Amino acid sequence: MTIFNFGSINIDHVYSVDHFVRPGETMTSDHYQKILGGKGANQSVALAKAGCNVVHVGAISKQDTHLLAELEAKGVNTEQIATLDLPTGHAIIQVNKSAENAIVLFPGANHALNAPQIEQVLANAGKNDWVLLQNETNEIDTIIATAKAHGLTLVYNPAPMDKSQVEKHLGDIDLLIVNEVEAMDLAGADNVEDAQARLRAQHPDLQILMTLGAEGVRYLNGDTITETPAFKVEAVDTTAAGDTFIGYALAGFTNDLSVEEVLKQACAASAICVTRKGASTAIPDHKEVSQFLKEK
Repeated sequence: MTIFNFGSINIDHVYSVDHFVRPGETMTSDHYQKILGGKGANQSVALAKAGCNVVHVGAISKQDTHLLAELEAKGVNTEQIATLDLPTGHAIIQVNKSAENAIVLFPGANHALNAPQIEQVLANAGKNDWVLLQNETNEIDTIIATAKAHGLTLVYNPAPMDKSQVEKHLGDIDLLIVNEVEAMDLAGADNVEDAQARLRAQHPDLQILMTLGAEGVRYLNGDTITETPAFKVEAVDTTAAGDTFIGYALAGFTNDLSVEEVLKQACAASAICVTRKGASTAIPDHKEVSQFLKEK
């Protein structure tokens, strides 16, 4: 089974700062990294490190083909990544002393997907394959419609949140993955419990995986609610924590683990990730996650 991830590929410029830059302020950073990132690329790396067969579908600049080698070295299939005469997407990331981040994103080649490319990729998918997408690429409507037409399992992590974009597709997808803020925005609620109740009432057949930061994660499937607490660790950078969680969670679902095992594995992977600086470079491999769980 394969997961086709229609996702962004960015060059991340990461700056460690005392606090997030305020209007009119100039600040000196005491640490800088230039690394592979993007929600899509991070999730593909997490999937690969968790043992999944993942095909990344996206685009980068012809000048940045070293990114393909980097993804391949991490186990990601890059055959469906186009190289174009456009700049690769990039992000300016501030990480403060509390390990929180603030991100400015330039989409670049991430917005160069087209309908023929999407159809060509998914026409070759098997009936048991999955499609994963986020909101950092274009052609979201086309990806969802094409995946649905081919009868594929569809997972949507709608970040950055665009409420109007997401609402029209909630009846088409199989699994929605959101954090607590995204869930509240989508439901028009001011707390997690109300958001959960509204989403379940409006879309009773939709599976929802809701991450709650330091409080852990909640999985909703019909009348069943499964919760798992987060592991307590000393966080230094949360940049790719959510993407790591998603990759390991999907790996667990596709390997027929129980829901409890899926959530525990994904929380462990995310916990390890936040103890390291960086994005894709901070994502642990399956052996590290297994060892972490044994020690807990």
